[in-house]
Amino acid sequence: MTNPLSLPPLSNPLVVTVAYDQLCTFEFGIATEIFALARPEMGPNWYRFAVAGLDEGEMRSTGGLRFAVDGGLDLLAEAGTIIIPGWRGIDAPVPQVLIEALQAAHARGARVLSLCSGVFVLAAAGLLDGQRATTHWRYTDALTARFPAIAVTPDVLYVDAGSVLTS
Repeated sequence: MTNPLSLPPLSNPLVVTVAYDQLCTFEFGIATEIFALARPEMGPNWYRFAVAGLDEGEMRSTGGLRFAVDGGLDLLAEAGTIIIPGWRGIDAPVPQVLIEALQAAHARGARVLSLCSGVFVLAAAGLLDGQRATTHWRYTDALTARFPAIAVTPDVLYVDAGSVLTS
């Protein structure tokens, strides 16, 4: 008897979460809990997980925790799925190197998703233009004002637009 939860083989099972100085640990923890932990009940085709560091040198979360990463943004070129956890601040600029890495990954077919204020990173990269998107309710007005090309949907938990997902 086959396991009804078992995943079919994935074309690219590598999930890469972007980490940065002043990382939001809650959203980062969600990505880690879902994709980094072993899930034997899901069969042998579960995801692989890596963390890509945006910033050079020591990085700390908003709560002061120090953390290590598996590599730099070059990991995004290998990823099938990229996760942007809540951004370090909705007014914090998004580095051009991250914008370009996300655009290139998306153009080659990677899924890109944001958690909470990570939506501002995807918006800065232009990946949400002309699409529906969502974020935490306290950021919906700011997202609407700053990125009028996005159809912000404030009353849902997530929006799945195929290769771009927001929550």
